Amino acid sequence: MSRSVLVTGGNRGIGLAIARVFADAGDKVAVTYRSGEPPAELAALGVLAVRCDITDAEQVEQAYKEIEAAHGVVEVLVANAGITRDQLLMRMSEEDFTSVLDTNLTGTYRVVKRANRGMLRAKKGRVVLISSVVGLLGSAGQANYAASKAGLIGFARSLARELGSRNITFNVVAPGFVDTDMTRALSEEQRAGIVAQVPLGRYARTEEIAAAVRFLASDDASYITGAVIPVDGGLGMGH
Repeated sequence: MSRSVLVTGGNRGIGLAIARVFADAGDKVAVTYRSGEPPAELAALGVLAVRCDITDAEQVEQAYKEIEAAHGVVEVLVANAGITRDQLLMRMSEEDFTSVLDTNLTGTYRVVKRANRGMLRAKKGRVVLISSVVGLLGSAGQANYAASKAGLIGFARSLARELGSRNITFNVVAPGFVDTDMTRALSEEQRAGIVAQVPLGRYARTEEIAAAVRFLASDDASYITGAVIPVDGGLGMGH
C-alpha cells in the first residue's frame, strides 16, 4: 500500500537517494529543501518538493499542511536535514555551535513532533533519524556536529520508549563516509586518508544508506525500535 513519506533535506545526496528509493517502491513522497531549486529528477519521480527551513517552527507547520493536503498524514518520516560548521573548539563561535544544534537536533525535534500528531491518531508510524558515525566516534573540529548527531540517538531512544505502545517506531541510521558532492570536493590525499580508516576500504554509496532506511520503514522491521544501524564500512565498530 502506498504510504505518505516525508524526507527532510531530500533534495541532494543521501536525502535524494532516500526519496528515490521510496518513490521507486510506489510511496507518495515529499521532501523539504531549504534553498536553491530542487533537482528536476524529483518532479520526474512524482516527488513533492516543499521549501522549508526546519529551524523555523512556522515553516515546519506550513510544510506539513501542504504535504498533508497532497498526500495525507505523514506515515513515514525520515529526518535527514542537517548542516556542518566545522571548526576547532578554540575558534568555534557560539553561532557556529548553536546553528548546528538548532538545525540538526532541534530541527529534528520540530519535524518529529509535528509528524507524531498524525501518527498518534493513526496508532502507527515509522520514524528514521539520520545520525552519523561521528556522533559515536567523535571527530576533531566537529564538536558541534558530533554533539548534534549523538543527541539524535538519545532523542530516538527516549521516544521509542515513550511511543512504542502506540506502534510508532524510532530508529537511527548512522552513516560513515559517503560518496557525495561534499566528499568529492576533498583532495585525493584527503580521500585516500579517509578510506584508509575504513575496513571495507571504500566510501558508502548513497543507495546503501537509503536501503537501510527503507528496511527500517518496512513491515520486516516492525519489531525493531530504538536501534542504531551503522552503515559505515566497519569504521565505528565497537561503538
